[in-house]
Amino acid sequence: MTKLAEQKQLARKAGVARRMLAHQNGAAAGITAAAHLMQWLKDQPVLTVAGYIPIRTEIDVLQAMRLLHLRNIKLCVPVIMKAGQPLKFRQWTPDCDMESGPFGASVPVTGNWLVPDLMLCPLVAFDSSGHRLGYGGGFYDRSLAEIRDQKQVTALGYAYAAQRTDNLPIEPTDQPLEGMVTENGVEIF
Repeated sequence: MTKLAEQKQLARKAGVARRMLAHQNGAAAGITAAAHLMQWLKDQPVLTVAGYIPIRTEIDVLQAMRLLHLRNIKLCVPVIMKAGQPLKFRQWTPDCDMESGPFGASVPVTGNWLVPDLMLCPLVAFDSSGHRLGYGGGFYDRSLAEIRDQKQVTALGYAYAAQRTDNLPIEPTDQPLEGMVTENGVEIF
């Protein structure tokens, strides 16, 4: 294992521990983060938003997704097609049929494939420079790189404020975020 891989592994372990503690008040944090996102979106020209189906102790983004649905914004969630490949994003509505997907996340059974204007990205840890640390599969980094080659997309991390850390270990393939949504507000980097 390289030194960078070891550093990322340690940062993941610390991030998961901070997230587990923050998750004890998860319901309130998810509602507050959704309100902050909706306020920020009032001035943003967004047509299609990629959210996600939360797993483990990830902050609940479904509250925000339901509110976006009420505003007639197209929503989609990531679908893992194959290891080492970018994600594809399938249209999602609160009442769509779901099935179990990789890593325990549910995915829509059917729906159009969409390319988002705004991606709400789950994560393990983030820093003030716009770096995110995920689970290590590189799915979001590959997806952001691919979409950014096609069009402009805004990537916001969606997490508990407690998941912030200083100076995450990064590598050239790590895609930066434009900002973060937490229960403390929306921060643009």
